[in-house]
Amino acid sequence: MVREIVARHALQRGGLLPALHDVQDALGCVPAEVVGEIALGFNLSRAEVHGVISYYHHFRSEPAGRHVLEVCRAEACQAMGADALWQHACEGLGLPEGGGTRPDGSLTLQPVYCLGLCAQSPAAMLDGRPHARLSPERLDRVIGACMAAEVDA
Repeated sequence: MVREIVARHALQRGGLLPALHDVQDALGCVPAEVVGEIALGFNLSRAEVHGVISYYHHFRSEPAGRHVLEVCRAEACQAMGADALWQHACEGLGLPEGGGTRPDGSLTLQPVYCLGLCAQSPAAMLDGRPHARLSPERLDRVIGACMAAEVDA
C-alpha cells in the first residue's frame, strides 16, 4: 500500500507531503519502518524524509487515540490564554506536559501551530472540528460531550 501511495505522488512536484498525508490516513501514522520505502520512492535519504516528518507536528510515528484534540499553541492563541488551556488539558486528561495519548487509547492531545482561528482564540480542534474562544470549562464540556457520545454509541 505504501508503494502504491508513493507511486501516485513520486512524479508530482512537491509530492512528498501529499504522500505522507496519504500514508498517515491509511495507517494512522507514518511508522519508522515505512520511511525507507518512502525515501526510495522519492529518491531521498531516510534522514530527509524523517526531517520532514519531524518538522510538521501533524505527522505521527505512532497511531493516535480514537479521538484527536489539537490545541493551538501559536502566538495569537498564546496571547489569549492557550498556555493555560494546554496545561488544563494535560492535567485533566492525565497526560504529561508534552501531551500524548491516554493509556486507554481514547484520546490523543497534541499541539498545533495555527488553526487559522486567530481572531477567535484560544482555539482547538477535536476530531477535525474547530472550537474557538475556549475557556478551560468550555474545553471540558467539548471533551466530555465527545467521550459521552463514544459511550452512547
